[in-house]
Amino acid sequence: MATRYQTTSTVLASTALCTDTQRILARWNHRRLSPAFPQDDWADTLAADMDMLRLEGDFLEELRRDVAMRASEAPRDPDGFIAWFEQLKADGPGQGDPLFPWIADSATREQLVWFLEQEAAGEAGFDDLVAMTQVKLPVGPKLELARNYWDEMGRGNARGMHGPMLDALADMLGVAPSIDDTVWESLALANAMTAMATSRRFSWHSVGALGVIELTAPDRSRATAAGLRRIGLSERERRYFDLHAVLDIKHSADWNSNAIRPAVEEDPRRARAMAEGALIRLRCGERCFARYRQALWAPRGLHRANIEASSR
Repeated sequence: MATRYQTTSTVLASTALCTDTQRILARWNHRRLSPAFPQDDWADTLAADMDMLRLEGDFLEELRRDVAMRASEAPRDPDGFIAWFEQLKADGPGQGDPLFPWIADSATREQLVWFLEQEAAGEAGFDDLVAMTQVKLPVGPKLELARNYWDEMGRGNARGMHGPMLDALADMLGVAPSIDDTVWESLALANAMTAMATSRRFSWHSVGALGVIELTAPDRSRATAAGLRRIGLSERERRYFDLHAVLDIKHSADWNSNAIRPAVEEDPRRARAMAEGALIRLRCGERCFARYRQALWAPRGLHRANIEASSR
């Protein structure tokens, strides 16, 4: 298993924002985060993982360079930073994208299935990202992430867990996500979120990235729920998106008050890191939305997108 990753550092030429690199990272993340057992070749796997960590690091640094100028404008005082952060809902990258009104009003069942397939393949698992991010955080932010995680876990009720709700919707629609059939932009979003959550030098980036998901997700969830309702899905079947259209509003307010604010109060340097993380998440989403529109709106675009994905 290890040898498939040992030469991947040569894949990165001028940019990590390409299909080959993102598929390699996606397969590596799936392998390294899956529960496993001790293996005799663990040393070889560890050596291969070092190459992958360098590849991932180059990817993250490219994403940081992309948002550096705007992130540098973020205030370092708590009030100023919270105001700057919350303004991202209005003018952050990808906000107000025309894709989502179209999903609500016009997308066919086939188009919605393709959209959800891309989103599911790029889904890093919000609950797991929160769990990995909270390790060794200060008490205030750690408790807020714990409360958020408990909600994601259905407060101890398996039927209320958010991840399985999405899985049930995917099964009902026949959504079958796979790395090979997913556009690189969606893989890059999941790879970026996973990288920030699993690397402790990007812990505060991850807090910002997760917080901006809570901030911006309700409108997109509402539009997706409307599209699913329009094609005939029941309240139970679209529950995941209906829930996040409402619950994430409270989650965002609590995250900003109880995780972001005390983090900046304790150390103003964290403002820049959280700003970068939030902007990285939004820029990755913006690339996804543009690519989805290209595939879904162009003449025979969805057919062409499927051919391109399967041939790469």
